[in-house]
Amino acid sequence: MNISVIVEYTGVFLILIGGIMAVISAIGLLRLPDVYTRSHAATKSSTLAVLLSLTGTFLYFWATENFISVRLVLGIIFVFLTAPVSGHLITRAAYRSHVKLSESSTEDALKDVLFNTETDK
Repeated sequence: MNISVIVEYTGVFLILIGGIMAVISAIGLLRLPDVYTRSHAATKSSTLAVLLSLTGTFLYFWATENFISVRLVLGIIFVFLTAPVSGHLITRAAYRSHVKLSESSTEDALKDVLFNTETDK
């Protein structure tokens, strides 16, 4: 077994783990109670799933065809930088639009920070 076969199997394993993480993310989107926890499931696990799948694809093509794809590298960088930021901004916009927390939430930590005047409440 040479190094290219090991890298090829590593790429396939990363793609498999990325697929499993995508399924976990979809289950989280369906099962979680409010927009804040759903956004957490969508950004964290979906970002990890995409990054694992793209990294596995990059390694697979590198091992089998000696091909380094600049598009895959740029996709990895772009998803790594934009997905968490967009998820945070969407969640912050929902909070500022007064979307209610679920009944199971025990603490609203941002209430005192963001709405500190009487006109904001």
